Amino acid sequence: MTLLDNRALNRATLARQHLLTRTDASVSEAVAHLCGLQAQEPQEPFIGLWSRLADFGPERLDAALTGRTVVRTHLMRRTVHLVTADDALAWRARHDTMLRQRVLGTYRSELAGIDVDEVAAAGRAVTADQQPRTMRELVQALEDRWPGPPRRVLGELLVAALVPMAQLPPRGLWQQRAGVRNLPLATWLERDIDPLPSGDGDPVGRRLLRRYLAAYGPAACADLRAWCGLAGLPAAVKACREELVVFRDERGRELLDLPDAPRPHPDTPAPVRFLPAFDNAILGYHDRSRIIDAPHLGLSVAGHRTVLVDGRVTATWTVRDHRLRISPLRPLTAPERDAVHAEAQGLATFLDEGVEDVRIGAEE
Repeated sequence: MTLLDNRALNRATLARQHLLTRTDASVSEAVAHLCGLQAQEPQEPFIGLWSRLADFGPERLDAALTGRTVVRTHLMRRTVHLVTADDALAWRARHDTMLRQRVLGTYRSELAGIDVDEVAAAGRAVTADQQPRTMRELVQALEDRWPGPPRRVLGELLVAALVPMAQLPPRGLWQQRAGVRNLPLATWLERDIDPLPSGDGDPVGRRLLRRYLAAYGPAACADLRAWCGLAGLPAAVKACREELVVFRDERGRELLDLPDAPRPHPDTPAPVRFLPAFDNAILGYHDRSRIIDAPHLGLSVAGHRTVLVDGRVTATWTVRDHRLRISPLRPLTAPERDAVHAEAQGLATFLDEGVEDVRIGAEE
């Protein structure tokens, strides 16, 4: 069985994530290929797409959101994601049980004794008038019947688990600061959520597995589980195994992949890329060693924006007081500093936040 070291896995990830070469794909094509973009921080997906798409302008994502080809919704890991309308409808039912379990597990004591099916039915009845509502407004319509749970808890149960919701624009539009207004996903997209098909082999899970490997592979079952929050999709993996190729990583883990997916040579040059907070390329794995060193793993979940140098997380970056500040995690060579500075200048222009200075570390 072929062993793939971390550098080989790194280059495969960069290629699948459109971080080796920017792609000419449309926004909806890119979002579909990436299996969604984590989007609890509304402006971050714009940065993720700028680093991946050629000639990306923020109006392209705005158009996809207002045109309803891309939607903001709770999905993988109970986190807000940008996904295509097609994927939101196709994947939601497969995630329902996980979404409920995660909310109920988080708020076990607060929701003790609550009949969640009754809450779900009441939530659907309230939203049947097709009027967008904030979470607070949804809770106000139901709290007389369920006065026990804290409002926030009852609201999260409704919008993150029980009633599939879309977060409507202007939330998530470029340089907009808008609160969350919710509308049932099927109402916003004017299409019903796909029901789970009957039968063995988990057909929706099989499609999720193939799509995940196309964007993140080669990967272990634990990586797949960490990405989607589902319980490893064992039936899907079993059903697909004969059509997949198998590798080993340096830890001896079994890695699955699509036979014809790109696996560039480990020596393939990797350009500098600026990543947003909570980027897919980092959070899409249980074992993130292919892209970030162990001492810096906390950055990936703490909301730090990062910089890839030679394909690895090598710095963090911020914009404050009209300055784009880059803080290296290791010393940079002179050519690396030049490449980081050049990419930062392009980012500063894209951000359109009046950046007047790009500074690396403590340089003066």
